Amino acid sequence: MTGDFEACYRAVQSRDVRFDGQFVTAVASTGIYCRPSCPAVTPLRRNVRFLADAAAAQALGYRACLRCRPDAAPGSPAWDQRADLAGRSMRLIRDGVVDREGVSGLAKRLSYSERHLHRQLTLELGAGPLALARAQRARTARMLIETTSLPFAEVAEAAGFGSVRQFNDTVRRVLGASPRHLRARAGRPPAATGWLVLRLAVRPPFDPAAALGFLAARAVRGLEEVGDGTYRRALRLPGGLALLALEPRPDHVVLRLQLDDLRDVASGVERSRRLLDLDADPAAIDAVLRRDPRLRPLVDAAPGLRVPGHPDGVELAVRAVLGQQVTVAAARGLCERLVRRHGEPLAAPLGSVTHAFPTLDVLREADFRALGMPGARADALRALTTALAKGDLTLDPGADRGEARERLLRLAGVGPWTASYIAMRALRDPDVFLPTDAGVRRGLAAIDAPAEAARSWRPWRSYGVMHLWAAPAADLARAAA
Repeated sequence: MTGDFEACYRAVQSRDVRFDGQFVTAVASTGIYCRPSCPAVTPLRRNVRFLADAAAAQALGYRACLRCRPDAAPGSPAWDQRADLAGRSMRLIRDGVVDREGVSGLAKRLSYSERHLHRQLTLELGAGPLALARAQRARTARMLIETTSLPFAEVAEAAGFGSVRQFNDTVRRVLGASPRHLRARAGRPPAATGWLVLRLAVRPPFDPAAALGFLAARAVRGLEEVGDGTYRRALRLPGGLALLALEPRPDHVVLRLQLDDLRDVASGVERSRRLLDLDADPAAIDAVLRRDPRLRPLVDAAPGLRVPGHPDGVELAVRAVLGQQVTVAAARGLCERLVRRHGEPLAAPLGSVTHAFPTLDVLREADFRALGMPGARADALRALTTALAKGDLTLDPGADRGEARERLLRLAGVGPWTASYIAMRALRDPDVFLPTDAGVRRGLAAIDAPAEAARSWRPWRSYGVMHLWAAPAADLARAAA
């Protein structure tokens, strides 16, 4: 969008919150960059540049606005939508790969040279991978400074800085204030409880009940639970186990994290955002889906409906195969048995959450037939876990979606529904359709639409699927009447 100056400037003039996170406004006369909805006086056209990411503004010497806090805005929806090198890179950078593995590790995951990667990202985004990772660290640092009572040395470690001095210098340069000043401006943070309590930004509209309802229907006992308006689960992050609790609200999400390794904060935040699809652009999605008069009543009844992702691609893939040709409840039961037999018990359970999902090494040795499933499905699970363990198949945020789907379809026992469902939730592909899915067929019949109607929903067919799944058949019939 940054290529359309007039559209960006109109968004700034109207202070349109829908565009927060999609671009930043760099103002030459003040040396700061803002989110589009900044309440300050609209800058003159001649003083404005629109940039794709905060990192590009920082590379040009701009500081973040202390008034509108652009680093606290929702993330750009482009990075979930785009399947190119820039999109794949940004998903991995947001997950903390550069902090853990360096630029060489990022380039290796993407199968490109460091030089080519730097050149392409600079061309596309105005900043290279190191600058993009530094901007990510600054965002994480600001969130921890303003919303927790962690000592600044621990904030520096959690945000991925190599030293407290580097942390202080970066915060002052990027955010235009010292960590102490930022914390004082934010007010008194909550007292330490052993949990990090963070606030995740949401691009409205957002329906908390719909998000929790989807997760509750699929919650695996022992691994996850939904209750009191909160989703809880155990999760394996790069540095160790984590417990997370997500409380979705219409205008934000409260995230509570308990980590084995503080350096997993950025990864925990990013995976939580993916789980609830918080960076989606509901206005753009709904505008396309509403063009179909048969689907329009469902979109109007549930504006901003999200496609829940998943924080662990391996887990989602295993659960997808377990769910082949059975009901959601039956798939949940099979997964409960798997977690009970092979999951890792937690030292301190969280409510009814008692286990973490089995590791890939454990899954490779598991007797899937003993779970009570057909032999063909057990063989498919064996083929899947072997391919993942050998590295023949990758389902992390930077995976090439087309290549991953092709490799999934080569596995014995993995068909188009399974490969597409994995692409939709684990790989965050926004344009997946499931024509053979029973729930999709019922939804299409209820609104009297053929499967071919979904062609007009591109590039947001995954969201169309969610609308068909979300409403009971009786409600669909009334909406279509």
